[in-house]
Amino acid sequence: MASAVTKVSDVLVPDIWNGYGAQRSVELSAFWRSGIVAAVQGLEIPTGGATINMPLFNALTGTAQRLSDSAALETKKITASKDVAVIQLLGDSWSTNDLAGALSGADPAKAIADLLAEYWAIQMQSQVVSLLKGVFSAASMSANVSDISAGGSEAVRAFNQNTFIDASQKLGDAKGRVTAIAMHSATEAYLAKQQMIVYETSADKSDRVGRYMGKTVIVDDALPVDTGTYTSYIFGSNAIGFVDSMVGEADLETDRDILAGENVMTMRRRFILHVMGCKWKGSPVGIAPTTAEIETGTNWERVYDSKNIPIIQFKHKLA
Repeated sequence: MASAVTKVSDVLVPDIWNGYGAQRSVELSAFWRSGIVAAVQGLEIPTGGATINMPLFNALTGTAQRLSDSAALETKKITASKDVAVIQLLGDSWSTNDLAGALSGADPAKAIADLLAEYWAIQMQSQVVSLLKGVFSAASMSANVSDISAGGSEAVRAFNQNTFIDASQKLGDAKGRVTAIAMHSATEAYLAKQQMIVYETSADKSDRVGRYMGKTVIVDDALPVDTGTYTSYIFGSNAIGFVDSMVGEADLETDRDILAGENVMTMRRRFILHVMGCKWKGSPVGIAPTTAEIETGTNWERVYDSKNIPIIQFKHKLA
């Protein structure tokens, strides 16, 4: 009697991905793990359209009124701005041959979900970098940019304690929200040589986490480097909102080519990844924006007060 064979179609189903794979993707991504990217509670991606409105109330302003026994209080208005996020679409497909080793494991469902989670963690981290490139190319974001790369000496053009403090000061009294720094590995190495990064072992002892002046260090070589000028980002928590709608059978599909003897698996992602307080004002050529459109500054505009967007783009040298 022939032994049973585990097929991709047996394990690649929404319940398995949503119960394990989606969470595993979050655990593998430093941006999500650090709290920089966080789920937007109560927001669902609509079934139609390319954008979604994210209304926000502006801070209350003015001076409190003095109470009097001869005059009533005057009412003030609460104003709102419109934060617009764009819906992004990604997808990919693999054949069973690529996962042959995984299917031989003791828990094929977990093995496949692990492979997919790692793949999507890398892809989504790349999307964060593209998003930041586009948003910070917008003219309205200039108050959140600290560019010291043209400084005359290493002390004023390189990443160090003083220049980091100056960059963080762009947030004014909101600088206390800063929790993490994303940097190129060359920047990390430069700071490590100065013994400015303290490394800690993660709770599960599976990773080593760096901290600079108490802030979590995220290392990503996808961050821009232009003729010796490095771009780092200083973040507060929940700076980037995320909504994922991959929940249905149409998002996770399997098929078999009987002539080639191959199983095929396809995954589609429909999601929002958005710098909170910066609205999308572009018009995608297709049904969703391309990477080039996401990275175009004229497609973005700041709608929050600059101090209420807890991200600073920090451009610097290493020497």
